[in-house]
Amino acid sequence: MRRLLAAAITLTLLAVGSACGGTAGGSGTDTVVVYSADGLKDWYAKRFAEFTKKTGIAVNVVEEGSGGIVSRMEKERANPQADVLVTLPPFVQRAAQQNLLAEHRIPGADQVPAGARDPGNRYAAMINNYLVMVYNPDHAKPAPRTWDDLLDPRFKGKLQYSTPGQAGDGTAVLLQLQHVLGDQGALDYLKRLEANNVGPSSSTGKLQPKVAKGELHVANGDLQMNLALINNDKANMRIFLPADHAGKRSTFAIPYHAGLAAQAPHSESGKKLLEFLFSAEVQRTAPESFGTPGRADIKAEGELANRISAELDGVEIWQPDWNTVLTRLDADLAAYGKAVGR
Repeated sequence: MRRLLAAAITLTLLAVGSACGGTAGGSGTDTVVVYSADGLKDWYAKRFAEFTKKTGIAVNVVEEGSGGIVSRMEKERANPQADVLVTLPPFVQRAAQQNLLAEHRIPGADQVPAGARDPGNRYAAMINNYLVMVYNPDHAKPAPRTWDDLLDPRFKGKLQYSTPGQAGDGTAVLLQLQHVLGDQGALDYLKRLEANNVGPSSSTGKLQPKVAKGELHVANGDLQMNLALINNDKANMRIFLPADHAGKRSTFAIPYHAGLAAQAPHSESGKKLLEFLFSAEVQRTAPESFGTPGRADIKAEGELANRISAELDGVEIWQPDWNTVLTRLDADLAAYGKAVGR
C-alpha cells in the first residue's frame, strides 16, 4: 500500500497498571494491549487507570505514528500482539482492508455517525480531531498565515511536516493541499516547499517539542494534540490554519478510530476496554483530550470544549471520502515521492 519504514520503528511503551513481562502482548490474562497513534497519552493515563480500577485489567499502550502502528500489526500478522487498535484514517481503513481488525459491535458505537464508523462493525470514531499547523511565536515573525507564507526562504531548515503515508497527520497535509490546490497543484506546492523542509518524519508527535524549543519554527499537527501540549505542558507554540489565495481557511476531521484487533490475544479484555471507551461516561471526557466525542448523542461541554470551538471558528470543515482516499493512496504517495525526490 505504501512504502514501509526503512528503519525499525521506535516504539514508546506506556504501561498503565501492572507490567506484562517485557513484551507488548504480555502473558497475563488480566491484560489488554492497545496499539495507538500518538497524541492521547495524557487522556489515556486517566481513562486506563479508571478502567483498571473498575475491572482489574491492566492496559499496555504501544504508541507510534498512525501508519507505523498499522505496519507493525501487518508484520505481526503470524503472531498478533495487539488487542485494540486506535489510529487515524485512512490507516484504520487500511487495517480493516488487510483483515487486521475483527468484526465486533461495540456497545455505544451505534451512536457514532454512519460516516465515521465501519458498516462492517470493525471500527468507529472514538474522538474527533482536526488537521492544523503550529508555529513558534518567538521565531516565526511575522507569524505565518497562508500556505504561500510557508514557502518563504526564512523557513529554510526550520520547517518540517510528517511524511504522507507514514503518519496520518502527514497524509492529511497532502489531502488538504489537494483540496485547496488540486491534485497537481498540491504536488507542485510540495515540490517547492521541499526547499524549506528539514526532511522525512514518521511521527507528527516528534515534531511538536522541536517547535516548542525553537528548533523548528513551523510544523504540521492536529488540534487535539497541539491544544493538549499548549495547555498541559505549556508548550511555546501557536495553532493556525493556513489560508488559501482567497483568504479562506479550511480543514477536515481526522478522528481517532478504535477497533478490536483480529485474533487478539486478550480478546475479551479488548472488548471490555472498547465498551468502556465508547460509554457515555468516558465519551463526556473527550474535551479533556482536547478532542470531541465520537458519539453524536454526547455533547462536548465546558471550558475546554469552548476552546476547541474557538479554534475552528470561521473555518470551513470539509470531509474526505476515506474509501476513495484509500483506493488512490498508492498512486498519490508514488506521485508525492516523485515530486519531492524521494
